[in-house]
Amino acid sequence: MTYFQAIIIAIIQGITEFLPISSTGHMIIAETLLGLKSSEFTNVFAVCIHFGTILSVIILYWKRFFKSLTLYYKLFIAFIPAAIAGLLLDDFISATLLNVFVVAVSLLLGGIVLLFVDKWFSVPNDKSEEPSYPSAFKIGLFQIIAMIPGVSRSAATIIGGMTQKLSRKNAAEFSFLLAVPTIIAASGYKLIKSYSLISSSNINIIIIGNIVAFIIAFIAIKTFIGYIQKHGFKIFGYYRIILGIIILVLLACGVDFKIGLD
Repeated sequence: MTYFQAIIIAIIQGITEFLPISSTGHMIIAETLLGLKSSEFTNVFAVCIHFGTILSVIILYWKRFFKSLTLYYKLFIAFIPAAIAGLLLDDFISATLLNVFVVAVSLLLGGIVLLFVDKWFSVPNDKSEEPSYPSAFKIGLFQIIAMIPGVSRSAATIIGGMTQKLSRKNAAEFSFLLAVPTIIAASGYKLIKSYSLISSSNINIIIIGNIVAFIIAFIAIKTFIGYIQKHGFKIFGYYRIILGIIILVLLACGVDFKIGLD
């Protein structure tokens, strides 16, 4: 992996991690266009730069983390379903569902849902910054759906929040906060299994990747929150549908997509 490839991947990761458009789908396209060969280090790099994106959430919402212990309890409750499902189903999903066709279909179907989600769960007067404990658990159940490649963890949990009568802004922010324990646990687990692949010869690439991912994710979150408050999710629905169709067409034309990043 070159520095240029690392920066491009980090930029894409920073943009797509918290937007409801699926980072997996974009990584497939980016990896293919960049001619990036699947390798153990490529996968480790993709895991490592998650910590840069998570740091952006921690810094943006640091006051929320010091406000009360209640938030931690709710995040823990919301985290439990995906944690259990991840331990039980991760290998099965990686072996069975991690393919380009599933990602494309997930993008397409998720896009259709986003076209209507504003009308289905419109709560313009909601003032609840956080969900109740039962609602936090229900939002956590939506993270299990997001284990299907291409669904988007952000999309699933934001929709989950809106089903629990959170406003678009508050649903998105709880989704971002929930990403902290979820991604740290998932990425940490994968990193522990392959930490030996990190060496002095590639640590600089990982550091640069994290810096870029942090900056881009920071900007993406701020921009996204402002946008959805005014315009909703429809544009993301159209974007997902178009991207899903493009991948399906290219797949039908025999394009050899790489799917080494997850």
